[in-house]
Parts: sequence; C-alpha cells; structure tokens
Amino acid sequence: MRTICFFITLSLLFSCSPSYDDQAGRYGAIGNEEDTSSHIAERYKYFIDTPVCNEKGCTGVYKGVEFVDEEYMIKLNLTGTDIAHNYSNVMCKYVGNKLKELYNQGIYTKVDLKHIRMSTKGMGDGDGYVEYKVVIPFVRVKTKRQAMTAFDHSGGWGHRPAIEERKRQLLKGGIVKGKRLYISPLKKTPEGLQEYWIQWRHTKYQ
Repeated sequence: MRTICFFITLSLLFSCSPSYDDQAGRYGAIGNEEDTSSHIAERYKYFIDTPVCNEKGCTGVYKGVEFVDEEYMIKLNLTGTDIAHNYSNVMCKYVGNKLKELYNQGIYTKVDLKHIRMSTKGMGDGDGYVEYKVVIPFVRVKTKRQAMTAFDHSGGWGHRPAIEERKRQLLKGGIVKGKRLYISPLKKTPEGLQEYWIQWRHTKYQ
C-alpha cells in the first residue's frame, strides 16, 4: 500500500491506457501533489483494490467518494463525475485480459453473466462515500467457439444504462466476431447502481 498524490495515477486506472501494477491495492488523495488544500485531500480520498483474477473469475472493490466535480473528472480522464462507477472500467479491463490469457492457454472460458454480483454499500446515504464491490464469475466451456475473449459494460449511477448506444459503439468498432454480443440481465443494487455486462468473441483472438 502507499499514498498516491498524483492525479495521473487514477487517470491511468480508469482510462483505456495500460493497467496499474500488481499491488493489493492503493490509497490516495486525488489531486496534484502541489495542491496542499486539506479540503481537496479530504474530499477525494479513495482506496482502489487491484482486482484478483483466476480461472474462476475476478473480484474487486473500490472504496471512496462517489463523485468528483467536472474539473477533476477532466483531470482524471474519467467517463463521468461518478468516479466510483468508473471502477467498472477497471474490472472490465482485468476480466477481458484474463479471458484472453486463459484462451491463449487453451483454457476455454466465458463469464457467467447471470451470476455477476454487485454491491454498493453506503451509496446515496448522504456522506458521499461508497464501497463498490464486483464479483465476475467464470465458467468453463468445451470449445474455442464457445469461449469469450472480450468484456465491457454499460452502466448508470442512479439512472438506466444507455445500452443501445454502447452496443452500437462496440459493433461499429470491428472488434466483435460475428457481430454478436452476449449481454447480462440488467443488474441493480438496492442503492441504485444499474449495469449491463457484455462479453463477446474478439476478432483479433478468434
């Protein structure tokens, strides 16, 4: 564990750039190291759990603020001010990478979409702090054709996900073999997070 003071650190985690190193997790205060404002440091404390993946699936946890303002959203290269929800992007990277790794090893696997579990303890209770946990289980399949090698999501922090737009984006990108996406039932937490989880056969692997 270590304290991270550079805002670029979280940007690397939540953007589409390479993932962070293999620590058990990271603590930090989102903000520039030169920014000595105790208000900023206190407001944007977080803990990012490095997702743990094996042949059975991936699990990870984000603990920290639910939202940041637009200025920090831009600095951190987030997809929205709902910073906690951006942990879904981290999970998708790790799941997608693990599926590809297993496929290359001849271990044919896919995500068990029906049994994905999410929890958002503390979301919306007024203190701006949430513990967001995600469990993505895998199941073995018999053939290469049944295996999946890519994973993504379409979610909403307090609103319904724009799933049709996400489907158009993925299919337009030329990365979906056979133009067939496999989408989970809409997953919801009692506190209001809504997610569709998406897997497919990546054209560069299959």
